[in-house]
Amino acid sequence: MSIFKAYDIRGLYGEELTAEAGRRIGRAVAGWMKARELAVGRDARPSSPELSAAVIDGIRDGGVAVVDLGLVSTPMLYFAVEALGLSGGLMVTASHNPARYNGIKVCREHAIPVGGDTGLQEIAQLARESAPPQTPRGAWRHEDVRAGYVQHARSVGGRCPRLRVAIDCGNGMASVGLEPLLAELPLETERLYFEPDGTFPNHEADPLKRENLNDVIEAVRRTGADFGVAFDGDADRAMFVDERGEPIGADLMTGLLARAVLRRHGGGRVLFDLRSSRATAEAIAEAGGTPEMCRVGHAFIKAQMRESGAVFAGELSGHFYFRFSPTLVHDDGIAAFAALLDVLAEEDKPLSEWIAPLRRYCPSGEINRRVADVPGLLRALEADHAGRAEIVKLDGLLVRYPDWWFNVRASNTEPVVRLNLEAADAAATAVRRDAILARIEEFAPAEGETASGP
Repeated sequence: MSIFKAYDIRGLYGEELTAEAGRRIGRAVAGWMKARELAVGRDARPSSPELSAAVIDGIRDGGVAVVDLGLVSTPMLYFAVEALGLSGGLMVTASHNPARYNGIKVCREHAIPVGGDTGLQEIAQLARESAPPQTPRGAWRHEDVRAGYVQHARSVGGRCPRLRVAIDCGNGMASVGLEPLLAELPLETERLYFEPDGTFPNHEADPLKRENLNDVIEAVRRTGADFGVAFDGDADRAMFVDERGEPIGADLMTGLLARAVLRRHGGGRVLFDLRSSRATAEAIAEAGGTPEMCRVGHAFIKAQMRESGAVFAGELSGHFYFRFSPTLVHDDGIAAFAALLDVLAEEDKPLSEWIAPLRRYCPSGEINRRVADVPGLLRALEADHAGRAEIVKLDGLLVRYPDWWFNVRASNTEPVVRLNLEAADAAATAVRRDAILARIEEFAPAEGETASGP
């Protein structure tokens, strides 16, 4: 299995991904970018010091200077690349994956992501080739970017009411940037798992999974907190729960957080991924913004933000994307936290009351199914609904009726299709969901058959 994925480099450390591979990748990135100076950051996984040192060694072997950021979140690396005027950066992390995994996220200048279609395959080829070290060897220096990052994250919305907040860092990297931010804010906090520990001893650092929110939900209810937030392993995602401990979908949070961003920018275009509730686009428009649909995936969203001039975007997976400057666009869980505080400062009412008007429809949640013939399924679904509904092929198949919609798309990371559906109420959602699932089951693999991709 290749360690070069659609969006990053990732694999089981010591087996699929090794220190030697990290050294070769560092040298390959330095050559492919024709870089002057590259940032390197790392998370707290047990393997990250070794892998980070190997990546740094490879970059320097390529004759390129390194700015070593040490333990940082992925958004802190993005900030450093822009603030220090660097050619790009490499973040040693496997994000929310279990401790035995590690990986590398690569970005160019202005934190522009490098993915499978935008350079990773060329980097993979260069990494396979043997190349002698460059002379002179690249320089090395350390940089502490925490203070600058705090102001960067707060720039999306500086207001903060006096609240009690439960925060679960999941033993990931969020606390590195969050601790100095909290020192500036008038918040009373219940802090869970702030110590970076890449063995993740308490729960997976993946707040998209409902079970990983249990601790922050319990903390909110136990302490009477005004809301709770949980971050993923490298802090580029955040999920929120209200004062009752009820999780809030990231699509509804996109509609709410747009208020803070649109106020700061004086309006603008806001992107939402095509799996989002209709309420998301409606809330964006109500806040004075121009809603625009986008496909799933951080590389696509960031590119569309740059092309369209959008000021904000949200993805159902808990990624929230901000335009920090004319040249810098990136996702940041801590900035999303700051933006929510700014919204809550507008009016003294609980988070549940802010969200209640957005719970206008009934979503199915994301449902995964294995399929033997994805293109055949999509053709069949299109034929079923053609002439009766709006058909959008931005990402898989989106079918929109006046009172309900569904999207079926192939996963970028698993051999499954993902169904999202929404209707006016629970009964209508159940009927529509079951009908679409029955159609999908017609394309399920036979026993012993392998599921196919698009």
